[in-house]
Amino acid sequence: MAQGYVKAADLPQVIPVFPLPGAILLPRGQLPLNIFEPRYLNMIDDAMAGDRMIGLIQPSGGPASLPSLTAVGCAGRITSFAETSDGRYLVTLTGICRFRVAVELPSQTPYRQVRAAFAPFEADLASPSGDDFDRDTFLSALRAYLERRQLEIDWDTAGGAPQEALINSLSMALPFEPAEKQALLESQTLEDRCQTLTALLQIDAAESGDGDSPTAMQ
Repeated sequence: MAQGYVKAADLPQVIPVFPLPGAILLPRGQLPLNIFEPRYLNMIDDAMAGDRMIGLIQPSGGPASLPSLTAVGCAGRITSFAETSDGRYLVTLTGICRFRVAVELPSQTPYRQVRAAFAPFEADLASPSGDDFDRDTFLSALRAYLERRQLEIDWDTAGGAPQEALINSLSMALPFEPAEKQALLESQTLEDRCQTLTALLQIDAAESGDGDSPTAMQ
């Protein structure tokens, strides 16, 4: 159960949103954020005074000052908060439930707010059942991806982590393109996300083996 929320109707209908390119939040995942823009400092102040809920969502083009929003984001609860000496906020968002943007609302606040439809993703509020996936195939694809990009992880942790924690943390952390991140976010089930993530890793490895063509050179 996520923070005591049992069904979609338990969640706030209107939430502030933080558009952030190349970043996604997933249920029960944790995302550290460094907040420094005045409008988002204001957003955090208001959230901390209320239910501590904000929606993380990727922009999808348009002007940088007011970009369009993707159709799906994820609501998170502020579970850690600290203020620095220079006025920044260091917060951790813990993912609660994905949402579909029903409509963006006119707002008197400097940050944006949407009416969020949580019902399509109500299953996010339930703890995952089982841990049934081909871990060896997945870890093999992950190893090839990380070696190509000269990245490191704790393999002991990866080998023993529960499926949801492993798949969601890697989906959030690995440097995929925004559209690929969005595909991972919108995967309906954990199994779907696992398949999508495995495919992205395998595609990357295949591209690294394209030979000596100029397009394959790094």
